[in-house]
Amino acid sequence: MAHRLWHGNLSTRLRTISGLVLFIFAFFHFFNIGMGLISTESMESMQRLRAGITRNPIGRAVLLWAIFTHMGLAVWSIAVRQHLRFNLTAGVQLILGLLIPLQLIPHVVHTSISSELFNASGNMPFFLLRIWNSPDVWKQSALLLVVWVHSCIGLHMWLRHIPLWQKSIPYLIGISVLIPGFAFAGLITEGRTMADLYYNQGYGEVMRATFYWPSREEISFLEYISILLERGFLIVLVAAIAIFGIRYLMRLRRSVRIQFTDGPEITAETSHTLLEMSQQANIAHAALCGGKGRCTTCRVAIIDGAETLPAPSPAEARALQAVGASPSTRLACQIHPTAPLTVTRIYHDKDQPRGRGVNGQEKPLAVMFLDIRGFTARTTDLLPYDVVFLLNRFFDAIVPQITNAGGTVDKYMGDGLLAVFETGEKHTSARCALKAVQGIGQALDAFNTQLTKQGDDPIRIGIGLHLGMVVLGEIGAASHAPRTLIGATVNAASRLETRTKDLGVEALISRDLIETAGISLSQDCYSSQNLRGVEHPIDALATKKAAELTRILEENTIIAPQESSIFTDVSPSDVLASH
Repeated sequence: MAHRLWHGNLSTRLRTISGLVLFIFAFFHFFNIGMGLISTESMESMQRLRAGITRNPIGRAVLLWAIFTHMGLAVWSIAVRQHLRFNLTAGVQLILGLLIPLQLIPHVVHTSISSELFNASGNMPFFLLRIWNSPDVWKQSALLLVVWVHSCIGLHMWLRHIPLWQKSIPYLIGISVLIPGFAFAGLITEGRTMADLYYNQGYGEVMRATFYWPSREEISFLEYISILLERGFLIVLVAAIAIFGIRYLMRLRRSVRIQFTDGPEITAETSHTLLEMSQQANIAHAALCGGKGRCTTCRVAIIDGAETLPAPSPAEARALQAVGASPSTRLACQIHPTAPLTVTRIYHDKDQPRGRGVNGQEKPLAVMFLDIRGFTARTTDLLPYDVVFLLNRFFDAIVPQITNAGGTVDKYMGDGLLAVFETGEKHTSARCALKAVQGIGQALDAFNTQLTKQGDDPIRIGIGLHLGMVVLGEIGAASHAPRTLIGATVNAASRLETRTKDLGVEALISRDLIETAGISLSQDCYSSQNLRGVEHPIDALATKKAAELTRILEENTIIAPQESSIFTDVSPSDVLASH
């Protein structure tokens, strides 16, 4: 929850914190005004309580920091923007935010600054009397409304992903309308009361003697200060816009034109890849690997300007060759256009309706294949229901060892399964996988003991375990696409499992996985496995009995120097016991 609320960089967090301070101040200020609907005494009591917080040195310092920080970050955000395209919410929020200082400055000058310079009364009923029957009362009403709308939008954009907030929106809408309505009612009621006392009931002289009434010269001086501050803010705003304009023109000088035959023409900086250019222009461009050159879904056909691009890198060339791409086809994530191009996207908007998380995410994970040896021959004479009964008993025995270790079964494949250990870090994934192998071996021994007592032959298994990059995604039609994993790591784990049959062992565990878990074994423990469909040989540890994995690892562990690895002080038994 905290991560979701306080995401973003330092400026984002400062804007959030300063905005919350100002929202709290505005809420109680509006509530204070609304108390005029009850009585003058209630309004004054609330004001004294509020002033005790905002007018002491600490409260005033926090409030001033929030005002200048929030306004400064808003102006700075304009200066550093890449463009002036806004969605409706962001556009309204920005306009309201820039209007607030222009409306707020006169209010602050005639209240706080007037109080500091001329010892003027900060009494709210008196201030309402001063602005009553003048355009200022409408300006202050507009300020109240603008501040509240801006605050509510900001608060909603900050909390909109929180489930409790979403459920409370119908009630919060009512509160958001009630607060300014209460303030307006208090303003009108108290303004009328004070005006009636001053003009109709003959208390004008008494009220002038009781409250400070500024002279014409003092009012003129306050107006002069307001104008200076307003002009100062406008100068800062114009400077920010000028900085944006200068940066925009400089980018244009370093920009290039890209014409999409199936879309718009864009202008973008030459420092970006073609994929980044299209994404910044909000052009839907498939890129399932996130623009890392690990897929070819972002490829484009270069219609004009191909001669201005450098030759493909070896990695890009291999990827394009794998899909049989034509010579004019390039990967958008790998090319940096420096001259005008005309291109066609191979995959269009309708080809990629699913998000990146659905289409695939690449992660380093431990993968396990497990299969029952000789299961077909064993079940030849069994009835189908008996086969199902045996398999379910077997899986009931071993699958909890996988899930308890932090893994999940990705799919069942007849008499076998594919499991993945999807943890936060790859070393924890490797450790969880090793623990699962140990647990499966022990569970299998207990299960076979039970089978033997029942007069059945024991079950033999093969486990292949490997760690590397896999792609997790939903494969299938949009409405029927189960989540699965694919990649060279999955293929290698499957081939290791198949090789266990030839070696007569229960498990083959790759060296990559063992060392990632923080365990260093002697070279003699590993055998090089040339696996069908796997490009390079894989060093693997062959384990005759999976239940003896901990003992095998401990007997062959090399104690490396302390500085060689962050895991050298961890024993195999610690690894398996802690996950």
